[in-house]
Amino acid sequence: MKTASRVAPPDISEKITSLAKRRGFVFPSSEIYGGAGATWDYGPLGVELKNNVKRAWWRSMVQLRDDIVGLDGAILMHPRVWEASGHVENFTDPLVECRNCRKRFRLDDLPKGDELAAAWRAKKLDLSGVSCPNCGEKKLADPRQFNLMFKTFVGPVEDTASIAWLRPETAQSIFVDFENVLQTSRKKLPFGIAQIGKAFRNEITPGNFIFRSREFEQMEMQYFTRASEAPRFYEEWKETRLAWHVEQGIPRDKLQFRDHAADERAHYAAAATDIQFEFPFGWNEFEGTEFSGKKLEYFDEAANERFVPHVVETSVGADRATYAILCTAYDEEPDKEGIRVVLRFRAHLAPYKVAVLPLSKNERLTPLARDVWAKIRPAFMSTYDETQAIGRRYRRQDEIGTPLCVTVDFESLEDNAVTIRERDSMGQIRVTIPEVVPALREKLGA
Repeated sequence: MKTASRVAPPDISEKITSLAKRRGFVFPSSEIYGGAGATWDYGPLGVELKNNVKRAWWRSMVQLRDDIVGLDGAILMHPRVWEASGHVENFTDPLVECRNCRKRFRLDDLPKGDELAAAWRAKKLDLSGVSCPNCGEKKLADPRQFNLMFKTFVGPVEDTASIAWLRPETAQSIFVDFENVLQTSRKKLPFGIAQIGKAFRNEITPGNFIFRSREFEQMEMQYFTRASEAPRFYEEWKETRLAWHVEQGIPRDKLQFRDHAADERAHYAAAATDIQFEFPFGWNEFEGTEFSGKKLEYFDEAANERFVPHVVETSVGADRATYAILCTAYDEEPDKEGIRVVLRFRAHLAPYKVAVLPLSKNERLTPLARDVWAKIRPAFMSTYDETQAIGRRYRRQDEIGTPLCVTVDFESLEDNAVTIRERDSMGQIRVTIPEVVPALREKLGA
């Protein structure tokens, strides 16, 4: 299979954002009312792509392993969960406000933000020489801590007794349900609990399309082990997770590890590492791995021993992973009509695996083409398109990443056969209609 271009167009971010809306991957939420700000709706193709990313993660983390089970915890939890975990007090980002234009920024989103954040943690921050990214004036106020959690109320009365929080991460339900999962699954250490779910953060400066938004999905796994084995599993999970991203089609040279400094890590974390991807706007995190001790108790019956397990955590943003895959898949190449845009998704991630295309919108071809689609539809996520010239329809399917097109032509009426056309090579083969589904399975590796 041909790989995606390594030299990305300079304006790839704008091109992907435009394509995403035009072809039905991602829309701004509440757009007809002016938008809701850093919230996004996944359209017909986007929901398929994102679901495929989540299915690939679940298959790798749960289905193919005998030491990890799944969970789907509630978004709303007892408020004491977030008090006990320190989120109510400590889940904050430093917020900087410009005294001139009144715009607000995360400290690490300012120019040389990493250096400023390190100086802030070391209590050596001086913003007197730093210009506002919006107005250019050097009038930035000292940072203040801003809690990122969304507050809400449960019940008819809005008072302190009814306060609740939209979860800012998914891990807490895993820890709260640890004993329930342990008793019902009868797992022994080491074992993991995985879940995919919504999380919410009141981001100060969201942006870069779906990279940073206020509502997002996490794919997270907590792997429980003895303290003595935690460093080994930490290193193994780092490499396992990196390999998974490569399996999704992301080139290895577009990925890197970034270890957290001691003053960056959560107070309970012994080590933490980000997997970063080279997004159009630079290297940024889209998965984190860490290990730590948690306030849970585990009883080893065989050893007659009670102890606190250590935990190796892997957490990847489903939206960020989807964006990284979009960036990697995007390709342009010259053809006789100008530029052919192709999303070179791996087959298991493509929103549609197959498109059925009659050669033309003809009353003789349409019934047979729809019969062929009826045979294909139960086996693969597929689409049917008979509008415009066949060449334009091929290009349309290339642009949304469909790996295979099945063309029904006038010869099909005579020989009961169709043409399968490949997205990447544009090569074509002829197969009989009774053999079309097996032939598609072989080509897709399904």
